[in-house]
Amino acid sequence: MELNQSNISTMFEEKTSDMNQKLLDFKNRRDELNTQVRSKLDKRNEINRHVKELITEVQKQKTIRNEANNKVAELRKVRQERTKELKNLRTKFRNSAEKGSKSPGNRGKNGASSRKIREQMNKLEWRHQTGQIGPSKEKEFFSKMKKLQNDFRRLKAEEEASASGILKDVKHAEKLQQKAHDAVTNASEKSEEAHSLMMELSNEVDKLRGMANAEHLSLTTTKNKADELHNRYIISLRCIHSMQDILKLSGTGKDAEAEERVEVTDLMSKLMSGDTLSTEELMLLQRS
Repeated sequence: MELNQSNISTMFEEKTSDMNQKLLDFKNRRDELNTQVRSKLDKRNEINRHVKELITEVQKQKTIRNEANNKVAELRKVRQERTKELKNLRTKFRNSAEKGSKSPGNRGKNGASSRKIREQMNKLEWRHQTGQIGPSKEKEFFSKMKKLQNDFRRLKAEEEASASGILKDVKHAEKLQQKAHDAVTNASEKSEEAHSLMMELSNEVDKLRGMANAEHLSLTTTKNKADELHNRYIISLRCIHSMQDILKLSGTGKDAEAEERVEVTDLMSKLMSGDTLSTEELMLLQRS
């Protein structure tokens, strides 16, 4: 269709109406996307804030774990010393119980220990039971057995008294070794607890970072769509103003021009009063 003086006004008025509809559609869709952008931005920032808090807690648990590990290493050395001391005392006590005390006061006149005397008593008893000791020597047998029994009881008591001091040392060493072992166990549990919590928090950080990245990608995509609609909105607005300018130049828009001057005056009053103008209102002022 060829444009001329007679049909330009009608055509541009129709086009202006169509463009106004598109303009409104672009504006509404753009504003909706901008609202989504704001929401996604807030969500992403909230996730990143949570990530920052979790990272701080991870560092805290890492410090606790490292301190606990250092303590475990120190306590293991103490436990090792206690275990070695206990082992030596147990060996000493076992030797004392088996061989008797090495001091002269714990042996008989012939240097025998309670164990040696027990062996003599068993041999003498066996000779008597097998008939190797005749009736004429039974009196001598009973006298010797009585003496051996007395020596055995005396030496056994002396040996037990001598071993009791070592036994007390063993019991005390056992308590110290158990205390050292419990300290190692408690420190190890604290270290493992801190490490488990640290790993759990680290996994949560990784998960949230993935969510934040996804939210940021969605934010960027939505913002690009909003910017594209805004550009279309601006282009549509410029097209409308261009058609209005053409109508003015063609002389067919005198009434519109008068109306526009009134509108510009109103916009200036609105601007001077401190009100905010829309994009199209600012473009109208600029064009005028």
